[in-house]
Amino acid sequence: MPKIQTAQNHAMFDPLFHFILIPIFLINFIASITFTVRDWPISPGLHLWEIVVSLALLLLTFKTRIYSLADQDRIIRLEERLRITALAPSADVYRLSTRQLIALRFASDAELPALVARTLAENLDPKTIKQNITTWRPDNQRI
Repeated sequence: MPKIQTAQNHAMFDPLFHFILIPIFLINFIASITFTVRDWPISPGLHLWEIVVSLALLLLTFKTRIYSLADQDRIIRLEERLRITALAPSADVYRLSTRQLIALRFASDAELPALVARTLAENLDPKTIKQNITTWRPDNQRI
């Protein structure tokens, strides 16, 4: 059974990304620099190319992560605007930032209208929004 999600433990790690891909590509990048320095007089061109390719792989890994998170943020923004429009029709959802909408997704339907009103009035940051949620609505699908 999954652990109950709260404001303190809602951040998630993707084991494949965080604990396998990033360390492998980072070690590969460091090793290619080390080999280039060690073998410089013998074959500098080949080793420089290895540095370029290993850096490209590392950047590609980060970029794919950034793309998936950006897509997910857009979907959450759309979902929360629709949800707020249904539960608090008088709220100006377009004044809420993407980060505020992402934080508000954890609020239960019952407390969402009041929290949206307070967020708009006080321009609450995402951390404060999450701390003010009394009934946490978990998001176990976040990547």
